[in-house]
Amino acid sequence: MPDFERPDPPWFPPLRKTLRASLSAIFSSAVLCMAAALLVIGTPAVAQFRVEISGVGATQLPIAIVKFRDEDKSAQAISAIVRADLERSGAFKIIEAQGALDENAQPSMNDWRGKAADALAAGSVTRLADGRFDVRFKLWDVVKGTDLGGQANAVEAGDLRLAAHRIADYIYQKLTGDKGVFSTRIAYVTKGGGRFTLRVADADGEGGQVALNSPEPIISPAWSPDGKELAYVSFEKQKAVVYAQNVLSGQRREIANFKGSNSAPAWSPDGQTLALTLSREGGSQIYLIDRSGGSPRRLTTSQSIDTEPAFAPDGRGLYFTSDRGGGPQIYRTLIGGGGTVERITFSGSYNISPAVSPDGRTLAYISRQGNGFKLYTLDLAGGGQPQAITDTADDESPSFSPNGRLLIYATRADRRDVLMTTTLDGKIKARLASTNADVREPVWGPYGR
Repeated sequence: MPDFERPDPPWFPPLRKTLRASLSAIFSSAVLCMAAALLVIGTPAVAQFRVEISGVGATQLPIAIVKFRDEDKSAQAISAIVRADLERSGAFKIIEAQGALDENAQPSMNDWRGKAADALAAGSVTRLADGRFDVRFKLWDVVKGTDLGGQANAVEAGDLRLAAHRIADYIYQKLTGDKGVFSTRIAYVTKGGGRFTLRVADADGEGGQVALNSPEPIISPAWSPDGKELAYVSFEKQKAVVYAQNVLSGQRREIANFKGSNSAPAWSPDGQTLALTLSREGGSQIYLIDRSGGSPRRLTTSQSIDTEPAFAPDGRGLYFTSDRGGGPQIYRTLIGGGGTVERITFSGSYNISPAVSPDGRTLAYISRQGNGFKLYTLDLAGGGQPQAITDTADDESPSFSPNGRLLIYATRADRRDVLMTTTLDGKIKARLASTNADVREPVWGPYGR
């Protein structure tokens, strides 16, 4: 058992991955010492990521992204970032495009139709006298021969990647009707060199910055709905304590430091309340607490282990993991519903880690199949059987993108802990592979920066 895991409950066999460690942390009895070093967001992460796309989608829109004029004179390959974003979404098939185009001139639609492109994007990157970069692009519907508009923005050199992600967002929304998520952020935990680091990065895993660095475990990060704060569990005080930290300033505050274990924070949709797991009364149960802390209000009452809360998008319901049926399964209860609990998962004897899509229609979770742990989805309207999304065997920590079209999760590949994104049908996956650290417990942030 690794040094960051804790004694497990009877139904919870020893597992190496941090997700299972975060559950078992509720029952922590180990003495942890050494204080964590708090670092303000802004320190560049050593680890960088590469995107490896696998799979073929059933329906993909063919699009050509021409290399932006003079992008070689900037620090970022804007067109390559846009292509990778769109390809990772699973909605687009990238058509090979050579040379460059003037985004201010009308391209030859017949030529691009001949290359089987349904859409075309081109742009330019120009360095301005004040050191900023003027990033422009234009999008065309090749089939209809129409101009779909574009953008022109002056950005600092450090915001070139963000500018590229916003271009991808524009293209995605224009061509699919759904809002793009490429300019959003993710948070995750790395472990390397005997240290744990909470990081915030772009949605493609690049541009990682340190939020917290500690010799002791950091687990269960959770974004506030406005994207301004991260809640998480730190063991720096020799026990599990829940904190909330401002992402921009690095300032943080204690949310829960009660007797026993404090674990698994989850924000309510309005950002005013957190659900968490406390063992202050002897057993591990779910409580609600104000975003500023204070006196918690008990939500579940059982003789079992109730943990891993996840709010429904409307804020009226809460999903959680419990062994009240004999083994861990996912349940749902209403906030203020008088304690009524409904079991949600029935397929398989071990289902944990619920995540609910933004529209409330889909549940993602981890299911044990034999000796492996796989990512599954379930239609909450009751319209079908659970669907296995992955072919790996050590999955953890599913989290939906803000538009509900993608999932991010952690798994193990090539003897390393890595991050993956996948479409909800599992047909398009992208591996975000760290170069020097194991990567765990990803969580996708909301819209906005």
